Amino acid sequence: MKIAIKNKYSQLLPGLFLVVLHSADASAQAYPTRIVRIIVGYPAGGPIDILARLLTPGFSEAFGQQFIVDNRPGASGMIGIEQVAKSAPDGHTLLMTAATFAINPSVFAKVAYDPQRDFSPIALTARSPYLLVAHPSFPARSVRELMAVAKANPGQVNFASSGTASLPHLAGELFQIMSGVKMNHIPYKGGTPATIDTLAGQVPIIFNNMLNAVPHVKSGKMRALGVTGLQRTPILPQVPTVSESGLKGYEVTGWYGLLGPAALPREIIASLNAEAGKVMKLPASAARLADDGVITYADSTETFAALIREEQAKWARVVRQSGIKPE
Repeated sequence: MKIAIKNKYSQLLPGLFLVVLHSADASAQAYPTRIVRIIVGYPAGGPIDILARLLTPGFSEAFGQQFIVDNRPGASGMIGIEQVAKSAPDGHTLLMTAATFAINPSVFAKVAYDPQRDFSPIALTARSPYLLVAHPSFPARSVRELMAVAKANPGQVNFASSGTASLPHLAGELFQIMSGVKMNHIPYKGGTPATIDTLAGQVPIIFNNMLNAVPHVKSGKMRALGVTGLQRTPILPQVPTVSESGLKGYEVTGWYGLLGPAALPREIIASLNAEAGKVMKLPASAARLADDGVITYADSTETFAALIREEQAKWARVVRQSGIKPE
């Protein structure tokens, strides 16, 4: 009798397996079934928010459901990040984030997410280098001259950033590690007040984003010493990179990307990646971001996942070597 029962159910298993596969395929094909929220862990109006809002119209049209941006600012983006990490892996809650996503775990003692374990990378959408700029009264006119001044005056050259453990701050720390100079970090609560004090000559050096720095460089109120990416920026093609100015291999580039929670179905990831690539390739998207020094991307999911791993390891080393502690 026991053998008969076993045989009876064993005959049903192939059919049940096919039903399960069919249900999974149907679920992926039906995505999305309701409004999709793209969580942004920062206030409206910033580069992350702008990129998210570039994606939503194209996504809404392509998928036949409304995609909306949901700003959840606070705690270096971690309020929004943690919300997505805890969400159901059905593609209806996504995250648009930036490099701080990979930096936070190395800086803060208690971070309730793991960038690699708790998320499914979907698409790298844009990258942007920073500018190393100086007040016109500062004697250095190049990266090499800055290093010479800093070596002759250890700990006396101040540099500003948008805040402790921000990417501009880490750019300064990496600069010191690679060059062997010692400068003094002056943190501000945002890029705007840091820029204002640099314009006033209160701080001579700043690692700044393109949006804040470029207009003042073009007006002559700031002097550009170097671009932190590996390639020169089309906005200021005459400005050399830091790497070609004596610190070979130096690179700090802000990046922006779309992620979902861990275990997001591969079919959904592939569909979102394809549509994100289409939006980022549109001439209107590139034009909207070009003036801010942002370059649009349409890379594969695997490339984005590799970037997150590399960034997390890189900035963990910098944080450890420089002894950065959160404010």
